[in-house]
Amino acid sequence: MSGTVWRSISDGVATVTLSNPGKLNAMSRHMWLELRTAFEQIQRDGGVLCVLMVGADGNLCAGGDISEYVDFRFHAASLRDFHENDVWPALQSMLDCDVPIVAQIAGNCMGAGMEIASCCDIRLAGVSARFGAPIARLGFPMAPREAALVAREAGLGVARQMLLEAAVFSANEMKASGFLSQVLADAELAGTARTRALRIAALAPQAARLNKQTLRALLSEAGTEAPDKPVDDASYAYADSAEHREGIQAFLEKRKPCF
Repeated sequence: MSGTVWRSISDGVATVTLSNPGKLNAMSRHMWLELRTAFEQIQRDGGVLCVLMVGADGNLCAGGDISEYVDFRFHAASLRDFHENDVWPALQSMLDCDVPIVAQIAGNCMGAGMEIASCCDIRLAGVSARFGAPIARLGFPMAPREAALVAREAGLGVARQMLLEAAVFSANEMKASGFLSQVLADAELAGTARTRALRIAALAPQAARLNKQTLRALLSEAGTEAPDKPVDDASYAYADSAEHREGIQAFLEKRKPCF
């Protein structure tokens, strides 16, 4: 079992921390399940007034834990199960959370990190933070609902570059795109994120919950909400392809893939 997600509460602020030492907090299957549990508990806990989403040791999240991928990614049924029953329910628990979520983004925010950040309401980043979803180098696409979520929050143009060019963006570029609320000196990030979370926690909690519900309803009516129904099996038919296997194997062997 690799990595963990933990929750601590102080002054009405729940800090949810991603931790996978030595892997830049890459998300394991276990961590996706823990993330879902953490946000389901926050949704039920009337004492939580704001959530601070952070990563341990100077990074938010570098993507998925690729060391696990050979166990399930090369079969369509198990690949679908991973995305539809592990990843998406965790992201949905964040999207369904009525408590405001502030993202404190340091270091790498890649792939799964972009998806998690996209579920947050207010996103702050250190100036050295890097953003992308360079999975084209690994020979597979982003799952449909996850891609819709990132495209909605980062913008279609940015999402296209991330997914089609494996482009990596700076914090200032993501601020210009509208994805980030604020870019800060790295040394100021944690203090400012905490201050803003406490500012939210001092406001009327019922109003915050109702505002989030209203904004969700508006997104749904506008047709811009990430899809809420499972996608069909064809989306995962690439599981056993040679390209998919080569991309992941090359990463694990620390070599350039031959597509």
